[in-house]
Amino acid sequence: MKSQEYILLEDEFGAHNYKPLDVVLERGEGIWVWDVEGRRYMDCLSAYSAVNQGHCNKRIMAALFEQAEKLTLTSRAFRNDQLGLLYKELCDLTNSHKVLPMNSGAEAVETAIKAVRKWGYQIKGVPEDKAEIIVCRNNFHGRTITIISFSTDSTSTSGFGPFTPGFKVVDFGDAQALENAITTNTVAFLVEPIQGEAGVVIPPDGYLKDVRRICNEKGIVLIFDEIQTGLGRTGKMLAEEHEGVEADLTLIGKALSGGFYPVSAVLSNTEVLGVLKPGEHGSTFGGNPLACAVARAALKVLVEDDLIGNAERMGAYFMEGLRKIDNPKIREVRGRGLLIGVEFHPDAGGARQYCEKLKDAGLLCKETHETIIRFAPPLVITREDIDWAMERIAPILSE
Repeated sequence: MKSQEYILLEDEFGAHNYKPLDVVLERGEGIWVWDVEGRRYMDCLSAYSAVNQGHCNKRIMAALFEQAEKLTLTSRAFRNDQLGLLYKELCDLTNSHKVLPMNSGAEAVETAIKAVRKWGYQIKGVPEDKAEIIVCRNNFHGRTITIISFSTDSTSTSGFGPFTPGFKVVDFGDAQALENAITTNTVAFLVEPIQGEAGVVIPPDGYLKDVRRICNEKGIVLIFDEIQTGLGRTGKMLAEEHEGVEADLTLIGKALSGGFYPVSAVLSNTEVLGVLKPGEHGSTFGGNPLACAVARAALKVLVEDDLIGNAERMGAYFMEGLRKIDNPKIREVRGRGLLIGVEFHPDAGGARQYCEKLKDAGLLCKETHETIIRFAPPLVITREDIDWAMERIAPILSE
């Protein structure tokens, strides 16, 4: 079948809740993917940072096959031989005390919301059903009803009410706004260290340290959503490390499986997750042996292949090249590690047109918030790969 035939099938039988680029992919390896006609493209999105280790990483694949032949699912009604090992390895890598595994990023966020509310009632003494969680404007934490209840993106919320109460919104990067919003009923502050879907928005230097101090002083839980920024993407294992701070809860997912399987986790201190008792929260697939084996291999690849250091080095090199592009319609090039945003002025006509042209030139990127292109290739990328990419990016973004 040809690409157009696959596209027609999707349009006829699928829900129209996505607007993908019209490329139909069938194979991937490293930073490269191929469509059904055999055309090769450099993947500069990495499935929203889920394939940090590169497409179809051989070591993770081997772990998947090996575990799939032995045991895939037990539910949490029974124990399995992979779960405790993953817990320990994650805690050792991230300086965490406890781990609660789930499947999707949204499930990890929902888990954190439940845990901090219960912590607020049982430990902090907030009156029942009065807990408040503070979030940031232009956040993106997922698509469930509760999560979109605190979104400020009208596309995410229009037509989906009524919404879950209990959330306050403040400006991202403004520590004083956070402090002013805290009340005796505030239980947590949920924030992305870098806002990815908002267009790779990096907060002012010192912001994360300030919010850590404020949360300590006010006795509230600090939650970092590192589902996109974590696991090497920004040149550190976790983006919070850039300012030397630790959250009380850190949420990870996406690259935790290297793209092979849905795996997410809540990393926590003992006090917060300690409030959850048997039967109060769980998931049939969360912490299953197949997921755990895959996640353990994905973490080893990140560390042993120095993909985190490579993200730091290649990110600096990539941004250097992008900043040399001469086009007055480019407002800013910003990023950290291999999470990079190129923002255009509104009069440039939108970023989608550039993504379409980059696709035709052999690079797959995705626009966000209409005026921004996000460049986030797998962390296995090399200088030679970036040189190849810049030979195609520069003339297109210069137009």
